[in-house]
Amino acid sequence: MAFSMNYEVENERLKERFVSATNMPKDVVLGASVVTILGTGEVCIENYRGIIEYTDSLIRVQTRGKQIRLKGKQLQIEYYTNDEMKITGCISSLEFCP
Repeated sequence: MAFSMNYEVENERLKERFVSATNMPKDVVLGASVVTILGTGEVCIENYRGIIEYTDSLIRVQTRGKQIRLKGKQLQIEYYTNDEMKITGCISSLEFCP
């Protein structure tokens, strides 16, 4: 297990160096999520993996290695595709969790 963890850490470092050397965006090379917040009423998430929980007060979205938790009132997913989703409502918090 320790070997696997070290390999993953070293692999991520190598990818980060590649991104720096090529000046390419992290979301393209690493598949990193892009979160765009527009005020307190709209959030767009790109490069997500799946929707874990969806209520009008909590939306949990899985991304690569992290989970995004949005809390608020009258939350709804306006649309989603394989790559992107738009969440609207009265957003009170956004958290990144392991």
